Amino acid sequence: MRYYSGFCFWNERELFSEYLDDSEFCIAGFSYGAQKALMNAVHTNKRVDKLQLISPAFFKNNPKFIKLQLNGFKKDKQKYIQTFMQNVKYPSNIDISKYMDDCIIDDLEEMFKFNWGLIEHLRNVKVEVFIGSEDKIIDVDLAVKFFKNYGDVYLIKGVGHILKGDKK
Repeated sequence: MRYYSGFCFWNERELFSEYLDDSEFCIAGFSYGAQKALMNAVHTNKRVDKLQLISPAFFKNNPKFIKLQLNGFKKDKQKYIQTFMQNVKYPSNIDISKYMDDCIIDDLEEMFKFNWGLIEHLRNVKVEVFIGSEDKIIDVDLAVKFFKNYGDVYLIKGVGHILKGDKK
């Protein structure tokens, strides 16, 4: 399996082990990494049987929203990332610090401007999409509506972007 990490993440694949297909013909990615996984699945010359999108970073191309996000990042990167990570792990209390990687503004901008229409170029690839019902990063309803046209969408109740719930 080829796996792509999310924005500000590295080596977090183990968080999603219960959802991932480990076959050599599967490509998977989390959040921003789901965008990279889709690009790889569309452009590779290698065999791909399945594409797994874990909490795909699916945003409307809204220039005002993008500008606000980028300006917030530029103004106070540390605060932006702290808020982002809180929203990523909501509603769980999981410690995700060991998975954090450097966050680059170019990646952030690319993530917000990604054209998911690329998914229409997939041929003979099974698509699985996993989305948490409590996700605070993306518009869950909009994402479910979009991705159900291209594959199997699993809306997981009580979990957020990182697909973990509160362990009370």
